[in-house]
Amino acid sequence: MNVLCQHCKEVKATVHIMDNFPEKRERHLCEECAIKEGVIFKQNQETTNEILHEFLKHKVVGLKEGDDLTCPQCGMSFREFQSRGLLGCPHDYDIFRDALLPLIQRAHEEADHHVGKVPVRVDENVRKQTGLLRLRRELKEAVEQEDYEVAARVRDQIQSLEST
Repeated sequence: MNVLCQHCKEVKATVHIMDNFPEKRERHLCEECAIKEGVIFKQNQETTNEILHEFLKHKVVGLKEGDDLTCPQCGMSFREFQSRGLLGCPHDYDIFRDALLPLIQRAHEEADHHVGKVPVRVDENVRKQTGLLRLRRELKEAVEQEDYEVAARVRDQIQSLEST
């Protein structure tokens, strides 16, 4: 999509926003205008790739200095994964399991499986808002499917959460 920023009308829009309330409308902003309007926050200049690279470059427990695991299917080595940040094929998860497990645990605060989208350290207000968004989405789906029993139960959960 090659759209100019609706605010400055000079730079290509990279932030696309769909507002549904009070009416449905789309907005297209460049990154700088989105920051000025408070739509996005620029906390740090680091890109996602830089953050991931920093996360992956730490020594992996159980992998000795001379060791370099390699996947027989795609030929990717673990060192290559550490530098690129991407696995080569689905078999890499099995081949690199022992080396990946500490990374996964560190990413999920010592859990070895996905623990949700909201970080543990997030404050309770953010957790409550995330829960409300999920419940409202469930309510909308239940009403669209005309499942009024589920809709009533979800409505009650929303009311309960909003009153706390």
